[in-house]
Amino acid sequence: MDQKAAEWPRKTRDLHNHHMDSTIWDKLDFRDDDIVIATYAKSGTTWVQQIVGQLLFQGAPDVAVAEMSPWLDLRVPPQDVKLEAVEAQRHRRFLKTHLPVDALTFSPKAKYLYIGRDGRDVVWSLYNHHVQANEYWYQALNDTPGRVGPPIARPPSDICQYFNEWLDRDGLPFWSFWENIRSWWTIRQLPNLMLLHFADLKADLPGQIRRIATFLEIPIDERRWPSIVEHCSFDYMKANARFSAPAGGIFWEGGAPTFVHKGTNGRWREVLSAADSRRYEEAARRELGDACAHWLASGEIVTETEPLPVVRPLAASSGTSATTISV
Repeated sequence: MDQKAAEWPRKTRDLHNHHMDSTIWDKLDFRDDDIVIATYAKSGTTWVQQIVGQLLFQGAPDVAVAEMSPWLDLRVPPQDVKLEAVEAQRHRRFLKTHLPVDALTFSPKAKYLYIGRDGRDVVWSLYNHHVQANEYWYQALNDTPGRVGPPIARPPSDICQYFNEWLDRDGLPFWSFWENIRSWWTIRQLPNLMLLHFADLKADLPGQIRRIATFLEIPIDERRWPSIVEHCSFDYMKANARFSAPAGGIFWEGGAPTFVHKGTNGRWREVLSAADSRRYEEAARRELGDACAHWLASGEIVTETEPLPVVRPLAASSGTSATTISV
């Protein structure tokens, strides 16, 4: 799609909760080469921030992506502190958001990367993030002035209960999963948006890094290519988690390595009942449509007129009782 012919998204609302304040995007002075990395959450956000940071700084070992690439719509620290820090950056900026498109000020000049991941994998990662959060995390989210809506509560000890509450109440206790996915999928044809998928990053990390570099128009110094790939591996990120975990990991029990957890898919398969897994798949098709639901599950994009490939059902526990995880 030609940029001149594109119909650009417009912000139509603000989103506030214990985590978010979308009004900060109204105050950002966009630069023409800005990069915005977007996800629902726990879908590979930090991974893609690491990739972009490594491309921009050509494989440097100490790129502090958590500091350089802030989650702009997070309520803390205060907006003026965050905006001042972002405005002072002299490198090409790469910012992070978890907003749906209609709550985000959208720049036709910026480049956007949106990462999808099967919602069941999202919840398993989200649960670890939530259950390992310490008192500092709750204080920052619940007690910082300006919170709109109820505080975030501690999670149940049963991960299946957590999943079903998240599914039945569309993202509880965080924010809507379906509207986030749907809003970005709807604008997938825009020339300054690239869709990525967690499964593709797992399957072919070097290929996906080159794809991202091409989209962002970042030339690669081939002498630095081995370092770039190595520094984007999960093992490297886990060993150097202090560079990617917010505030160095102080908000989680066990510190930064807890934030950079496993980086795997499918942990739900031996835990979630077959009935609950089917409920999720039915909800995905109902909320997103067949083509988007297929992309979210597999990373494969098909046109609305193409027949969907036959996909072998993913294994899930056939039991009906929930599995409890002690925490």
